[in-house]
Parts: sequence; C-alpha cells; structure tokens
Amino acid sequence: MTLPGREAYKDELTALAAGDPRIVCLEADLGGPSHPFAERHPDRFCNLGIAEAAAVDIAVGLASAGLRPFLSTFAAFGTWRAAESVKLGLGYQGAPVVLVCPYGGVSGGWFGPTHHSLEDLAVVQSLPGVRIAVPCGEAETRAVIRAAAGEDRPCYVRLARNEPYEAPFEPAGRGEAGWVRGTGGPTCLVSVGEKPAQLCVAATERRPDLSHAHLCWVDFESLAQAAAELAESARRLVVVEEHRAAGSVASTLALLLPGHEVLSVNAGTSWPSEGGGHDDTLASLGLTVPAVLAAADLGVPETVTIGLAARGAPRPATASGTPHATTAGTGTGTPGATHAPTTHSQGAT
Repeated sequence: MTLPGREAYKDELTALAAGDPRIVCLEADLGGPSHPFAERHPDRFCNLGIAEAAAVDIAVGLASAGLRPFLSTFAAFGTWRAAESVKLGLGYQGAPVVLVCPYGGVSGGWFGPTHHSLEDLAVVQSLPGVRIAVPCGEAETRAVIRAAAGEDRPCYVRLARNEPYEAPFEPAGRGEAGWVRGTGGPTCLVSVGEKPAQLCVAATERRPDLSHAHLCWVDFESLAQAAAELAESARRLVVVEEHRAAGSVASTLALLLPGHEVLSVNAGTSWPSEGGGHDDTLASLGLTVPAVLAAADLGVPETVTIGLAARGAPRPATASGTPHATTAGTGTGTPGATHAPTTHSQGAT
C-alpha cells in the first residue's frame, strides 16, 4: 500500500536515524498521537508546539552543534510565520536544517486560506543556497529525505496532506527532468507536485502529441541544471504548478530560458472563498485539465481567442469562465524584464 508523502517522510526519517545519530526530529504539533520517530528514538524527538519561528531557531541551534535537525510544520506557517527565522537561519547562516512542510498548496482544502500555501516556493526561492524539493509519491519522497539527510545543506521539502499518490514515473534527482512521456512535439508539459502531475498525465492521455516532464528539485541551482534538458525537448514549455504565478517555477524557467516560450498554469490571483476538498479547491482556482490543454494550444491559429499577449502589449480582456493566459520568456521585450505568466479558468476536470 502506497503511503502519503508525510507518512513516507516519517517512516524514512525514522529508518535513517537508526544509522545516523546526528538526526533529530522536531515537530510543531503536527506529528499526530503516535509518531514512529518518537517511538523508536524518543531521546531525539521533540514536539515544540505551535511556535514555528522558535522551532526554526531551535533547529538552527541544534545544527550549529553538529546535529542534523528535521523540522515539520504546515507549509503556510513554516514559510510565512517563521519567515525571518528561515531567512536568517537557513539562508544567511546556511544552517543544515531540513524544513519538511505538509499542507503545501491547497491540499488542506477545508482548512481554508489560513492553512493554504500558494506562495511558499516564492519565499524560499528568494533565499540563495536553500535546496527546494516538491516530491511526488512515496518513492520520490523517500529519495528526497535520504538526499537531504546526506548533505550538509539547508533544504525545504513541500508535501501535500494525507492523500497517497502512486507516481507513474521514477524519482527525479537534482538537476534532472523526470520524463513521464517522451519528447518529440513542440510543446512540453512540466509538472511540479502531485496534483499537477495528475493533470498533466490526464492531458497527455487526451493529447498524445504532448510530452510531459516532471520536476522534483526546484531551487534555482537545480532548475538551472534541468533547464538545458527541457530546452532541448520543446520550444514551448507549459509549467503546471500549485502555486501563484509570482515566484513560481515557471517564472524562474522563463529567466533561465529567454529564447523559449514559457507558459504557466497556476493558482491565479484569487483567494478560495468557499470550503471544499483538494480537487474542488484546485478547480475553483483554475487548475484543471482544460486549462492545461488550453495553454498547450496557445499560438495555434484557431485558439488565439484564448488570449496570447506579447510581452509589453495590452492583454485581452476575458469573460468570466474563459481561460486566460499570458507568456513569459519568449525573448521579446526588455532583456531581463521577464514577467510571470498565468493561466486561469473555471470548471471541474
């Protein structure tokens, strides 16, 4: 039976700690009543409660003493409530703390905007030297935790909530693009995260001419390495991610690939105003299979009404419920003035 990412993290870290006495596990009241690490290594486990900034500071202190702390809390709280501590501890000091954050994106569903995290990658991406991973499925999550434990580098790991995901591809390493469907056509879908991967798989089933690459490691250094491989695969990249456009993986790839067209299917700019499950909330934000297919078709003559705006040109107005997309990284306009693209539509997959 496939484990959800957050359970795979606990299990893998518990096993690694048996052979590495440096590993300590810190929780911000998110570990549940029976944490496997606490049961097997009680002297190296601590529940610090709802005190995220203090928890990061404690983890940085433990790292300075030669330990390898893993700290888990909600993505929204680990990157926003504790932002200054993360900046100074993991960024400025480069403390080898691994911040493992479930509830990434809108995986919290009914918990609402207070517990959603559609901006976390932008926050951490702005900190040089911090690794960032968004693993898909149990195998890739375990691989990420092993890699993070084996390096003396700060790392941010974004996970979903409780839903297991059977990934139809092998784990992707740092600087690699994991290929779900091979190259060949002019457009390549690039997924970041579990739900976006599912959307891209569904899209390629309808459109076999589309290729599909999956990214796990999405910090700037890792993306710089993977960008060359993606650039060779297609002229147009459609990045699908459970994140805002600003500070997104798409915006970074657009900077790295100024000669390519980079589109983004993302969470848009609205705030979820009604409760719902993970899939319902994603659909309300425009992350749907039709939105992915619409972005893949941009530039085809019969679909220009979707609204392809050249950089610096006025963007066409769209009616409510109509997919809207812009491009970045097409090599036009002022050098270095790349803006984040967005694709947004309403409707269920």
